[in-house]
Amino acid sequence: MTEPAATTRHGSLLLADDDNAFRQRLALTLGRRGFEVTTAASLAEARDLLATLKPDFAVLDLRLGDGNGLDLVSEIRAVRADTRVVILTGYGNLATAVAAVKEGAIDYLAKPADPEDIVHALLAPEGERPEPPSEPMSADRVRWEHIQRVYELCDRNVSETARRLKMHRRTLQRILAKRSPR
Repeated sequence: MTEPAATTRHGSLLLADDDNAFRQRLALTLGRRGFEVTTAASLAEARDLLATLKPDFAVLDLRLGDGNGLDLVSEIRAVRADTRVVILTGYGNLATAVAAVKEGAIDYLAKPADPEDIVHALLAPEGERPEPPSEPMSADRVRWEHIQRVYELCDRNVSETARRLKMHRRTLQRILAKRSPR
């Protein structure tokens, strides 16, 4: 079954994410929703695009291979002050969410973000907070994401991760062996 073509055009959108598969899927979906999507796989590529592109919207990954998506928020806002920016991340925490909003992002969503949640955040009326997601991550999923983040930051070292999380190593190994909760 194919989706109907978008009838409403929303404007240009810069999508910067270093995960190729995710970036391509999201670009296709946002294009179907009426956005003119331009993609970038890195911070440097996004900066090069900003020389000519003055996007109406931007969806940025917090962690790009060559830098931080937060750095790009202020650069986008300098090029065009009314650009609506949403930050996506698989490594969410309160400090970076606050930093994103202070830089000028309108919302901060955890990956894997539903494309509908991204569209709602981008198109929320000015000055109005976007609605909360219809199906937010469960507490178990948030815990699992946090453990995965610390594990990655510790270069996938189980002993170091367990020490930092103040958790027994075997308990951590059991958690890491399981699939992610819904």
